[in-house]
Amino acid sequence: MTIQSSHWSAAVATTTDGTSGRNTPLRVDAQRNLEHVLRAAREVFGELGYGAPMEDVARRARVGVGTVYRRFPSKDVLVRRIAEEETARLTEQARTALGQEDEPWSALSRFLRTSVASGAGRLLPPQVLRVGVDVEAEELRERVPARVPQQRQPLGAGGQLHELRLVEQRPAAVQERDDAGAAALLEVVGRLVERARSAGELRADVTVADVLLVIATAAPSLPDAAQQAAASSRLLDILLEGLRSRPAR
Repeated sequence: MTIQSSHWSAAVATTTDGTSGRNTPLRVDAQRNLEHVLRAAREVFGELGYGAPMEDVARRARVGVGTVYRRFPSKDVLVRRIAEEETARLTEQARTALGQEDEPWSALSRFLRTSVASGAGRLLPPQVLRVGVDVEAEELRERVPARVPQQRQPLGAGGQLHELRLVEQRPAAVQERDDAGAAALLEVVGRLVERARSAGELRADVTVADVLLVIATAAPSLPDAAQQAAASSRLLDILLEGLRSRPAR
């Protein structure tokens, strides 16, 4: 699967070492290599999950693995870069849906369709799913203590759980930045969910975590791009029907 984005295809003028936050201007050839590595990382992680090795990223980018490590000193730094950009993109898509759709259900379904069509689900950072579950579990404890569900496992047991452990080992400042991005996404998706729920168009038991789960599961990986698009659209139609409330009989 190839994940394309006009935002991501823009030229990257600077890069960061992933730890100090200092920006360093890049030469033209280094900038080109960075763009190739980022594009390849999105494709590889999108297809195989965040557990995919750096060698696969280098092979897809057609550069040596040393080139990848010069730009990203560890895999965690590269994963964080991709996850941060994906979180920001999903947040912007949700804000656009809120701002341009007057009908609550139209806004929520537009966000889901846009996110699934872009292949966003495969790049959802693990902390978004983790925080989403934690936040909603706390809300459920306050409203209905007896109905608190067990915490969901992050999707993709091999790669995602490994990356979750990496999240817990990050410096506090980095973790705060990651959590701030996740919180911004959860806040705006929460507004979409609450609007649709208040309008009676969304099932009362549907949560923000459920919506993110739809994004994470509604984009199957198929070798043929046309088949994949058709399968994603069909699966999302079914999931959307499952999210909608039904009149009491």
